[in-house]
Amino acid sequence: MAKKTEPTEMSVEQKLKALFQLQTTLSEIDRIKTLRGELPLEVQDLEDEIEGLKTRVNKYEEEIAGLNTDQQARLENIKKAEALIERYNKQLDDVKNNREYDMLMKEIEFQKYEIDLLNKRTSEAADKIDQRQKDVEACKATIAERQEDLDVKRNELDEIVAETKSEEEKLREKAKEYEAQIDERTLNSFKRIRRSSRNGLGIVYVQRDACGGCFNKIPPQRQLDVRLRKKMIVCEYCGRILIDPELAGVKTEAPKAEKPKRKTTRKTTKKKTEE
Repeated sequence: MAKKTEPTEMSVEQKLKALFQLQTTLSEIDRIKTLRGELPLEVQDLEDEIEGLKTRVNKYEEEIAGLNTDQQARLENIKKAEALIERYNKQLDDVKNNREYDMLMKEIEFQKYEIDLLNKRTSEAADKIDQRQKDVEACKATIAERQEDLDVKRNELDEIVAETKSEEEKLREKAKEYEAQIDERTLNSFKRIRRSSRNGLGIVYVQRDACGGCFNKIPPQRQLDVRLRKKMIVCEYCGRILIDPELAGVKTEAPKAEKPKRKTTRKTTKKKTEE
């Protein structure tokens, strides 16, 4: 049985090849994620919005319950004030002097003022309760709409996930195998470069004397170093790891030899003139 090559025993060329194979696998996983598009984010946003609306409904319902409790207390206070007024009116028949009469009249006026104030607050609270009930109904209607949208988005996402799940799992297993072949330091550097790259490419091959990631020109000497595969070369512009097309399995056409230019002689014609 062949001995498994440890990451530390790998040559630079082997590391570069393993990194490129890992990059190819991860790019396929990225392609699958692209197929899902914005659906996962849309689903999450709808779930968050529905949760927020439900929380708002709970707060409105708690507020309505509190207002109703206050309304009940006001109605009880109005009944008490009316009972006091009735009692004071009966006492007016038994007053002995003007002082007692004035005191009773002031008490009656005060209780009437309390009743007017309580009725005003009751009316204001009733309007607020009515408004909050409308808010609850509006929120519940919005929740129902968002729930319908969420169900549609979830179904779309589930269909795409079901179609690509098996392929993605295989690719992830493959990626783990490639990662196991690469030493931790090199792998971490590769992942860091990948995270900072817009297209998720951490390693690219040289294309037409330029970096395959940022397309900036690479000096001839640096291209030679890349082809020698003796050390890891990174693009001085974007920081991506560079490899030669041959190692990436890409066939490049040999430059065509230029045909020598034919020399053309300009013929001059003399017009014969008749004398």
